[in-house]
Amino acid sequence: MKTKSGIYLIPDREMLSESEELRKEYNASYEYNDFFLASVLDDRRLQEEMIEAYAKVKSDFSSDTIHGAFLDVTLHSSDPLIREVSEKRVIQSMEIAKRMGVRGVVFHTNRIYGLREPAYLTNWKSTNERFFRKLAEQYPKQEILIENMFDEAPDVLLELAESLSDVPNIGVCLDYAHAAVYGEKPETWLELLAPHIRHLHLNDNDLKEDLHLPAGTGRIDWACFEQMRKRYHVEASALVEVKGVARQREELEFMRRNGIYL
Repeated sequence: MKTKSGIYLIPDREMLSESEELRKEYNASYEYNDFFLASVLDDRRLQEEMIEAYAKVKSDFSSDTIHGAFLDVTLHSSDPLIREVSEKRVIQSMEIAKRMGVRGVVFHTNRIYGLREPAYLTNWKSTNERFFRKLAEQYPKQEILIENMFDEAPDVLLELAESLSDVPNIGVCLDYAHAAVYGEKPETWLELLAPHIRHLHLNDNDLKEDLHLPAGTGRIDWACFEQMRKRYHVEASALVEVKGVARQREELEFMRRNGIYL
């Protein structure tokens, strides 16, 4: 499901009127970044207060997304206790998504960067495939969007995406900035993952650290991004993944001026 522009913004609960003004200007949707902390996941009352705050300015959440739990989440852990807690956090995120009626939830791959030991990769893939396949059946009205994080190459995520391609509510969230920092040639990620990409995270950095700068203020080649996005027909929705209305507007204006996505 896409909005007319396909743009997503992170709302600022302390400045909701300003967030709403920008959202309406770009006919955007929201990606909520309030719900992934353990302190929120374990506090139903706090969750309801946060949802009510958003409901006062936005009555329909159906095109929105939320960022699910990711801190310390290791679904593929060999330790059953760590795995149990990780699964619980993911399910808590899905329950919030179901309660709000949002379009989907973003989860990280959370692989160990650079670890290419075959047994580790096989376990990561099989465990995630099994878990997310079952999760998708339990929550058929929400999309599960699996985002690259500490991934040095797209091949492992691609293998997972291909193995889950028969599941209609699972896809890839390509974080282009993560690919630029942790991988090589981020445009290759667009090329290889294109058939599976349903959502994009867009922000800038110095190609060394994940800085979450507004696009156009770092070193990512956005002209190349747009060229590759069009070449491989990636029509996914796109989150302007910077916080603060002023910084979001800065990125959107850069995108508009330079014909990036908009």
